[in-house]
Amino acid sequence: MTMSQGIPDSDRPPPVRAVFSALTWKEIAHLVSNMPVAIVGFVYTVVMVSVAGGLSVTAVGLPLLACGLYLSRQLGRLERARARVLLGVRVEEPSPIPGPKRAGGFFPWLWTSIKDPVGWRTVLYELVRLPWGVFTFTVVLTGLFVLWPVLPYVVRMLANADRAMVRGLLSPVDELERRIAELESDRGVVVDTAAADLRRIERDLHDGAQARLVALAMGLGLAKEKLLEDPEGAAAMVDEAHGEVKLALQELRDLARGIHPAVLTDRGLDAALSSVASRCVVPVKVAVDLPARPAEAIEGIAYFVVSELLQNVSKHAEARGASVEVWRAGARLLIRVSDDGRGGASAAGGSGLAGLAERLGAVDGVLVVVSPEGEGTVVTAELPWRDRAGAGVGRG
Repeated sequence: MTMSQGIPDSDRPPPVRAVFSALTWKEIAHLVSNMPVAIVGFVYTVVMVSVAGGLSVTAVGLPLLACGLYLSRQLGRLERARARVLLGVRVEEPSPIPGPKRAGGFFPWLWTSIKDPVGWRTVLYELVRLPWGVFTFTVVLTGLFVLWPVLPYVVRMLANADRAMVRGLLSPVDELERRIAELESDRGVVVDTAAADLRRIERDLHDGAQARLVALAMGLGLAKEKLLEDPEGAAAMVDEAHGEVKLALQELRDLARGIHPAVLTDRGLDAALSSVASRCVVPVKVAVDLPARPAEAIEGIAYFVVSELLQNVSKHAEARGASVEVWRAGARLLIRVSDDGRGGASAAGGSGLAGLAERLGAVDGVLVVVSPEGEGTVVTAELPWRDRAGAGVGRG
């Protein structure tokens, strides 16, 4: 590929030819179809803006406008496809608007949808297309009978104007702003997740170790009162309290392991995941192939991803065996957990896998679930690789 004046050759308009090539006929088809397509888009846009604007003082006006802008996005998608097929213009699709759950609720989603720059640029595109569509339709049809010798030049000029219009109004030029909005939404997910984890820890402490320690204190108090009157009974109560202490300590250790296991801090993912695998109800093979330990945060997320996935295997898979693989591929940390169970797992909304996918998405990660019925489940997770503070840390 060569460059001319800073524009890649692949993006430059094709040269004009005085013959009716296949590309010229495609351009003619695009220019002739401009008018009927523009009429549909113009009518929809005017009706949508008018109705939503008129109802904006009511409770349904703004949601209606948000839905209208979403449908405008779909019109833009169709126009990009038409330009791709007939004009050879390849414009990237803009990022989708996060749904209400990921946006942090209905009203944040509503506000994001109403100020969507992609939707509003599509509205502008549809409004200017009607006069332009009528003009190109008239010129090309007239040229087929009157301007035949010079029609390829006229068609190319009009098609190049169409190409510029598609690139200018339908390309995702606001991807940086969209990415910033997504990161703000992901930050909300992280905050909600942290709050939920704190509530879980508080509940586990209240219902587990705290309740056991309260019972232990009461038992020791009763044993103290009986110490002189009934030494044997007091000894039995102290022995029972000793058992309660052991259980409370085990619960506290389990809770600490759930927050951040010491083996992960001390020995890395290989040892920590082997420890998790040993607690699974089915045999699990663990293979960790990392050139170094990733950043503490990424390492912790990887640990909890595998922990949750192996819990799913224990509870739901009905498997005979499972495997865990962890490796680095470029700037990504990849995790694959597979089992030979009954399959049918889904990351649809409301499932545990959906929550896991949300957590990964908040740190620019990805979760892919392949789980045909009766053929087992393969879950692949990707995380961004970040080097641990202080390069040169050995293998985990």
